[in-house]
Amino acid sequence: MILLDGKKLSDEIKNNLKQEVLVLKSQSIEPCLAVILVGEDSASSTYVNSKARACEQCGIKSLVYRLDVNTTQNELLALINTLNYDDSVDGILVQLPLPLHINKDIVLESINFNKDVDGFHPFNVGILNLNLKGGFLPCTPLGVMKILNHYGIALQGANVVIIGASNIVGRPMATLLLNANASVSICHIYTRDLKAYTKNADIIIVAAGCPNLLKEDMVKDGVVVVDVGINRVDGKIVGDVDYENVSKKASFITPVPGGVGPMTIAVLLENTIKSAKNRIKK
Repeated sequence: MILLDGKKLSDEIKNNLKQEVLVLKSQSIEPCLAVILVGEDSASSTYVNSKARACEQCGIKSLVYRLDVNTTQNELLALINTLNYDDSVDGILVQLPLPLHINKDIVLESINFNKDVDGFHPFNVGILNLNLKGGFLPCTPLGVMKILNHYGIALQGANVVIIGASNIVGRPMATLLLNANASVSICHIYTRDLKAYTKNADIIIVAAGCPNLLKEDMVKDGVVVVDVGINRVDGKIVGDVDYENVSKKASFITPVPGGVGPMTIAVLLENTIKSAKNRIKK
């Protein structure tokens, strides 16, 4: 079994990004990412802090807006509009989930798609689904693709099962894999007989938010397993895969933590620098 070490790969990517940032700064362009957090969700706050630290490591300017949980939707939209028109800001990220009184879709659509480094704006979703160049691809699915490519895992013709159909991971993940000529099945909470899908899969990507969902008897020998899940159980961070037992049959597997998570942040930084480079073209 070979560990798919996302932490090591993300460090390599960030080291390369440091050099790109230096080049941009020599051209009087300082890449800048603005992150907006509404409320005091502890997990979201941890993610925001991680993104800010990663920006600092690469020399990217980080603006963090921590808004009260009672912030209105109009107040949030006004802040986004200000950032949209700020030429010094290259990327805008609104940390999800948002409080229930705020419409997530309206907020995400309000972000200038040229600064949508999360890849959630309908324009960028369309770019992905039409397999066109340009735009921004969503960070976690693209991070998974980079891990698979880095370790030489063949995708063309592979039988891939994705567990989880969210707009953030499952659906864009499926599209990226289809674009790479894999055969893809998406399973979700209403799927009957999940094991019938996973047992024959060459690659399984789990993003369901359910600890130990994928078990040893659900996979074949030599399977490649990518665990996107992040759950807290008895004070420990665990994924969606029964790692101890599934790893005995897997040829490749990601750890949690240290697998997909670091790659999500690395791709976010890549997207921010990609946006900053667009300033040169203006």
